[in-house]
Amino acid sequence: MTTASITRDKRNAMVGGVCAGLARHFGWSVTGTRVVYVLLSLLSAAFPGILVYLILWLLLPGSD
Repeated sequence: MTTASITRDKRNAMVGGVCAGLARHFGWSVTGTRVVYVLLSLLSAAFPGILVYLILWLLLPGSD
């Protein structure tokens, strides 16, 4: 059994490709993932969401 790792999706990226990569990995809608991520970030005073995004941008490898 092969497990696919989460990568940033550079083809569908708006900023760093983090939300697009998460959406592709879990089979979610890219737009829906972005909307939910922004809403959660705003509801948590924005800073934690931005910080998590930046950390994932640095840690997740880019897709080919």
